[in-house]
Amino acid sequence: MTIRTRIAPSPTGDPHVGTAYIALFNYCFAKSQGGEFLLRIEDTDQQRSTPESEQAILDSLRWLGLDWDEGPDVGGPCGPYRQSERSEIYREHCEQLVAKGLAFRCYRTPEELDALRESRQAEGQFTALKPSDLRLPAEEEARREAAGEPFVIRMVVPEDDGRCEIDDLLRGKIELDWGQVDAQILLKSDGMPTYHLANVVDDHLMGITHVLRGEEWINSAPKHKLLYEYFGWEMPVLCHLPLLRNPDKSKLSKRKNPTSILYYQRMGFLPEALLNYLGRMGWSMPDESEKFDLATMIANFDIQRVSLGGPIFDVEKLRWLNGLWLRENLSPEQMVERLQDWALNRDTLMKMIPHLQPRIEVFTDIAPLAGFFLSGMLPLKPEDFSVSALEEEQLVTVLQCTLWRFEAEQNWQRDVLFEAIKQLANGLGVKMKDFMPPLFVAIAGTTASISVVDSMEVLGPEISRARLRHAIEVLGGVGKKRLKKLEKTYQDALRGGDQQAGQA
Repeated sequence: MTIRTRIAPSPTGDPHVGTAYIALFNYCFAKSQGGEFLLRIEDTDQQRSTPESEQAILDSLRWLGLDWDEGPDVGGPCGPYRQSERSEIYREHCEQLVAKGLAFRCYRTPEELDALRESRQAEGQFTALKPSDLRLPAEEEARREAAGEPFVIRMVVPEDDGRCEIDDLLRGKIELDWGQVDAQILLKSDGMPTYHLANVVDDHLMGITHVLRGEEWINSAPKHKLLYEYFGWEMPVLCHLPLLRNPDKSKLSKRKNPTSILYYQRMGFLPEALLNYLGRMGWSMPDESEKFDLATMIANFDIQRVSLGGPIFDVEKLRWLNGLWLRENLSPEQMVERLQDWALNRDTLMKMIPHLQPRIEVFTDIAPLAGFFLSGMLPLKPEDFSVSALEEEQLVTVLQCTLWRFEAEQNWQRDVLFEAIKQLANGLGVKMKDFMPPLFVAIAGTTASISVVDSMEVLGPEISRARLRHAIEVLGGVGKKRLKKLEKTYQDALRGGDQQAGQA
């Protein structure tokens, strides 16, 4: 049997280091046994999925040195490899389950679902909804069907409170309570599948033998096991890897740690060092060596060496390891080549020079002006923001709302960024002359700089967003209670800015 593993990221944002971590372990597991590694794009979320995000995933994984035997850009015998191009396959399989009585059309409204969950909770039961909760009387279902009301297709799940046994390559037998498993939606009202149906159908049709994924999917395993039984298919071997953690043991998140692969690329980390570091996340070499390349990891890979304790992703430790790679693996000539590839190349310089040239008289003027373009996190202090007329609470509000707005922005062009800032300022009721200085300080370290939107366009989204997060932390950060309040302020600002833009 040929071992076949896969990575199946969603193209809905920046490519995540967690995706690279799972991809690396799938890659090494397959390649260490002469197997094959596939890449599949899970783009069933049509509102959030973008071609730009998909391309960023492909580029970032290749930058790291991870390539795939089959995928959307290289093809293969099991394509298509984008789920949005496989909708008819999912629909056919879903209808098979409906015909067998193993799935059913559900016409329940969101309000009805909320009421059902509240009722179960009040009775001290699990809030997972079962088929008996969801099915409508035959005449009511017929009425809604005749009226053309929207419906989803849900799977039939056990009504009892028995236990489901799942075999896991790392954890052995896992027992999960059927009472917590709801009648999962398989096909949404727009005809697109949920992760659960698409994942099972694709893994079977693509011949996936082993599924290595994050431990957050453990609770979904009973649904997947049930679907394999319903279709009469053999289930792949499951292996749930531990989640990456922040130094404080919380789940890795961009609020506490940069999570975009592109951030680390833009910061000047070597791909070999980042891949090496990800390889050390819960796994170790037989000789406990800390520095190793991909080929060495594959040659020594044993999945049983994975530790189930949450691996800590510590950027300072990554910087240390990257320093080893820089000093021990690069000759001066190679260092020059890497520097040129990183930022000192024609494309990057051409983005910077048009903004610098009008401001200099001799070439030595460039270094002070361009320094923030080639820097990582700036050495900011709270007093740097004293140039702003805003109170500290307003400063944090402006920076946090701008960060949220820019985290949602896919079109990273200066005019788009400026328009977003303008609408946000209008929605928050802050004059532009007061709104802009904190952004200048966060992005460039000073207000005596080139246009902040020009700066952000040159820096790119990863560094720009990271500097906004850093500035917020310099000003004391945002606690959970305040964050919730700010989220409402932000949503109100978006609505207010949109209304003013529409009236203009």
